[in-house]
Amino acid sequence: MSAYDFKKSHILISTNIEAEFERLKERLMPSRVVGFIEDEFKIEHAKAVVAESYISESETKYLILGANNFNAVSQNSLLKALEEPPRNIEFIIISPTKANLLPTVRSRMPIFKGETDHSTQEISLNLAKIEYAEVFEFLKTNVRAKKSEAKNLIEALYHRATVIDKLILSISQLENFDRAYRLLELNSRPQSVLAMIIMSFVGEKNAN
Repeated sequence: MSAYDFKKSHILISTNIEAEFERLKERLMPSRVVGFIEDEFKIEHAKAVVAESYISESETKYLILGANNFNAVSQNSLLKALEEPPRNIEFIIISPTKANLLPTVRSRMPIFKGETDHSTQEISLNLAKIEYAEVFEFLKTNVRAKKSEAKNLIEALYHRATVIDKLILSISQLENFDRAYRLLELNSRPQSVLAMIIMSFVGEKNAN
């Protein structure tokens, strides 16, 4: 972590949440570190974080929030504290993907990459030349995807389209990516959300 100032508030993208937490605790010694490490970060966890942040400190205290999934309500309740942290409080958020975090949260702190598990499924589709048969196979393969897995797939699709296939996304495609994250937060079926994203590339290809 020498590439950035880990002693200031930031977001760390890592699939190894507990390992990153332990590493940060060790590196931040002798400062006080309070961890909120959960599978699903809910409103009750956010309230506990805010309450802890307002306990006055004479030295810097670090509040580390780590989870596989952060719901929108809990994130919104953190915004004021993240924007105007109490004296001597630094926040560190650990998430396996940026897609877990609302744009309003991401805009408040710098984002850095930690360790990631590269065993996750890669997107092998060429979105510039995708066919219906490939769409159906992709959706069939990911029919049981959970919310967090769907978010990772959406992020992987965006990376595949913009970085690997070097596509210039249309306004409707960009809006679909933004809408997808909101729909998942509203507990829409992950397969339906993935279908919305990937079918937009078939339609764009046919239009060209």
